[in-house]
Amino acid sequence: MATARLTRPILIAGGGIGGLAAALALAQRGFKCRVLERKPHFSEAGAGIQIGPNGVAILRALGLASSLQAKVGVPQEIRVFEAKRGRLLTSLPLGDAIEQKLGAPYWTAHRADLHAALLDQARRNPNIVVQTGFEADRLEATSDGVRLFSLGGENVSGAALIGADGLWSKVRRYVTDGIDLRFTGRRAYRTVVATTNAPPAFQNNSVGLWLSPGAHVVHYPVRGGVDTAVVVILAGQASGEDWSNHADGAALLASAGQLAPELRTFLAVADTWNSWGLYDTGPLTRWTNGRVALLGDAAHPTLPFLAQGGVLALEDAVTLAAKLEQSGGDIPAAFATYAKARIPRTTRVAATARRNGAIYHMRGLSALTRNGVMRAAPPLRLIGQYDWLYGWKPSA
Repeated sequence: MATARLTRPILIAGGGIGGLAAALALAQRGFKCRVLERKPHFSEAGAGIQIGPNGVAILRALGLASSLQAKVGVPQEIRVFEAKRGRLLTSLPLGDAIEQKLGAPYWTAHRADLHAALLDQARRNPNIVVQTGFEADRLEATSDGVRLFSLGGENVSGAALIGADGLWSKVRRYVTDGIDLRFTGRRAYRTVVATTNAPPAFQNNSVGLWLSPGAHVVHYPVRGGVDTAVVVILAGQASGEDWSNHADGAALLASAGQLAPELRTFLAVADTWNSWGLYDTGPLTRWTNGRVALLGDAAHPTLPFLAQGGVLALEDAVTLAAKLEQSGGDIPAAFATYAKARIPRTTRVAATARRNGAIYHMRGLSALTRNGVMRAAPPLRLIGQYDWLYGWKPSA
């Protein structure tokens, strides 16, 4: 077994959703892990995350379903609106329909709740050490592993390194010569509001998607429906690596263009907004270098127009752990096999998300055609287009 051949832990740079999931998946298979988080304290942004059936299946496999069940939303449908007039275009079935078809439900959650569940389980696992305040700076290959140095001068060694350190990954510099991160000209604005403060029409158990030229709005229940997460995507300026810029709600509404009165009333409920810039890139063709591998946004930055960024990191985590278990101790070969398994799927997801963004923000005749297709197409057929996405299982 691979676990018998590793006398040192696997290092994981980044203690977010992907890094912690990788640690848990590896620990299940007997590997020892050391998670190195750059921030001195964990704090997930006050934002929501959608977890398709492919993600829920992984959380079940990691033993997290029971601790999350009471804290998630289980929406019954995705309701798509034309944002200017507030007209319903289609309702795509989720709930029991998607669970019966694909074997797992569609969840919506607060990021802090998901992260807390992952972190709690990691800290209780004897195979995992979680260390904060370690900001990766550079690394060296050794004869039988890697040594990672922090900006503060500390260094740790391990059998291998997984770079789960996000869009602005420093580990990625060791794996590939560069990545062309391009600002898309759009920003994501996020908030969470108490559901009881929302207008009645926004208190139903569904995902709402409002389409407008150059912008769109998404909202869904979190924390068992007690709160509602809201995301607004519209044009804006780049802001570098900061993921939590405070944003002014009045300015956001002024920039959002023509929205139905009921949608404007709903967005005005929020007291605080955070925002960050959206960046895109072509697919990375190299995810590994010897005993170093990338995972999540470090490997495949993905625009949020398919709500799969976090779930792809979960998929990466369980796939990488499985390949290491099967490798007989050959870490470079396991990492190469992992990348070969994941690159085609993540490239397809990123391309689909990019296409969705173009569809959401259509103008003029293109928007009218889109609306007509959505109204006319059977909802089961529309949601069925994503069976390839949501039907992925940890054993895939």
